[in-house]
Amino acid sequence: MAIADTDTRTSTGVLSTVVYGARPAAEGPGLPELFAWVDEIAALTQPDRIHWVDGSRGENELLLREQVDEGKLIKLNPEWRPGSYLARSHPSDVARTEARTFIASEKEIDAGPTNNWADPAEIRATMTRIFTGSMRGRTMYVVPFSMGPVGGPLSHIGVQITDSAYAVTSIGIMTRVGTDVVELIAAGSPWVRTVHSVGAPLEPGQQDVEWPCNDEKYIVHFPETLEVWSYGSGYGGNAILAKKCFALRIASVIGRDEGWLAEHMLLIRVISPEGKAYHVAAAFPSACGKTNLAMLRPTIPGWRVETLGDDIAWLRPGEDGRLWAINPEAGFFGVAPGTGESTNVTAVETLWGNTIFTNVALRPDGDVWWEGLTDEAPAELIDWEGNPWTPDADRPAAHPNSRFTVSAAQCPQIAADWDAPEGVPLDAILFGGRRATNVPLVLEATDWTHGVFLGSTISSERTAAAEGTVGELRRDPFAMLPFCGYNMADYFGHWVRVGQKLRFDRAPRIFQVNWFRKGTDGRFLWPGFGDNARVIDWIIRRIEGKVPAVESPIGRLPRTDDLNLEGIEVPAADLEELFAIDRESWLAEADLTEEFYDTFGDRVPSSLRAELSSLRYRLKQG
Repeated sequence: MAIADTDTRTSTGVLSTVVYGARPAAEGPGLPELFAWVDEIAALTQPDRIHWVDGSRGENELLLREQVDEGKLIKLNPEWRPGSYLARSHPSDVARTEARTFIASEKEIDAGPTNNWADPAEIRATMTRIFTGSMRGRTMYVVPFSMGPVGGPLSHIGVQITDSAYAVTSIGIMTRVGTDVVELIAAGSPWVRTVHSVGAPLEPGQQDVEWPCNDEKYIVHFPETLEVWSYGSGYGGNAILAKKCFALRIASVIGRDEGWLAEHMLLIRVISPEGKAYHVAAAFPSACGKTNLAMLRPTIPGWRVETLGDDIAWLRPGEDGRLWAINPEAGFFGVAPGTGESTNVTAVETLWGNTIFTNVALRPDGDVWWEGLTDEAPAELIDWEGNPWTPDADRPAAHPNSRFTVSAAQCPQIAADWDAPEGVPLDAILFGGRRATNVPLVLEATDWTHGVFLGSTISSERTAAAEGTVGELRRDPFAMLPFCGYNMADYFGHWVRVGQKLRFDRAPRIFQVNWFRKGTDGRFLWPGFGDNARVIDWIIRRIEGKVPAVESPIGRLPRTDDLNLEGIEVPAADLEELFAIDRESWLAEADLTEEFYDTFGDRVPSSLRAELSSLRYRLKQG
């Protein structure tokens, strides 16, 4: 890492700084625009120093060591967790700030009813006000990053400016950071601008705190200019702007304009006992088994799953008529509680070292712990807020949204070609929610448009399964409700149009799955976890044309005899209930779907309205 110990003035002559990470020496027509933008943000935020991040290992170690020296990170015991650290956030800064997340499109209708809209001129004035002097006393880091392999045909690049070293080291795990990205910008490649400040300027001599943040928080996306501005939070996706902000909200807009899809999807390769590989993408809302499926260990002998991605997939139609996918991320940013040996041993093995943990508990031996890691809690811990904790405490040791940030390359199930620039061709797309009633274990769409209809109706129930009614549904179409950067009805239409670019015999088949259906006694009817591979097995046999399906009013269902249940006990009555269709409940659900569609006015594609009408017709035929 280049170190400069002389004062350097920006090209505007506004700010004199000590440059820790030297400005890149690359040349090219794209650099003046980059340098001018950095100077503009520096003049606005008034940092003491500017550090151009080069992504080197030595630089990363320096940044981690500095954070330990400042009390912002705790170095974990290298005997148990080498190269790993624990961060504790402020109790007010522990999750995504969705209520303060805005889409500042030129027209309010383009944001749609599911997003918080802000007038771009007004919100830009607000951002200018609160960012003025926001980095005083701090270092302004300039982080060039790539989503997807650098220079890949499905990849996109960006630059994040931030005053948080925690964000820098996290971005270094979650993306590809380095001077090769600057070289692409120099050559004229388009790039996304992202700006982040914790909003905690320091006066001369003022002591910093362990977790600087601000009670006033904003995350603002400007889809027309492809910008993200985030203020006040240092946590997770609020600070790692390459993740949800760029890779989903902004990328969904780019995908709309360029004819591809940015999706909240895991990506896996399923390998049959015969050695044939199939590629599956799946969209699940939170708490619906997404990470477990991404790292699935099948209970069926001979089957294997390789992980390609656990959270985000970019899908692009290929010239061959297939839909190709990449995981644009380089790491996993996962929820720790509930991740354990019995639920996701692959994830636990991934966290052996080189991991940044946030808001988990600290063991006396210098390792970490969280609820669900082991069956029994240690006798004593330091909780996520730094207080002594025992199993008798009336509070969790780790925050429910505590996190781990780790390189995807450390996953023992990661595919050898997980970061291949061209990606993989998809064979199947799965949609699923957490439904205790109505939705069967697995359902095949009749065609692409029907599959888009299924994706648009993803939901989870708020009410208890024992009530036996559809209840109030928490809608999360395509698992993208918080992450779509434009009007979601237009997004539905974009999905329909992408399907029209695919060859009908090469497009991925679409399925809906539901691991969470319960019986009338409130008991889960399906064992889940590794046994979900039995559903994948049926899906693959459907793709291969090896098993028939049963036509139903809601789609194509399996014959229960075609499910591979060898080695597990699922009573015949449970199987029947897993696939039971209550026509009256489904008609009630159709009414709820219509109410949801109506929130978008006349922007819902007519083809999806037609799918809803057809569903009602089939249900009434008896």
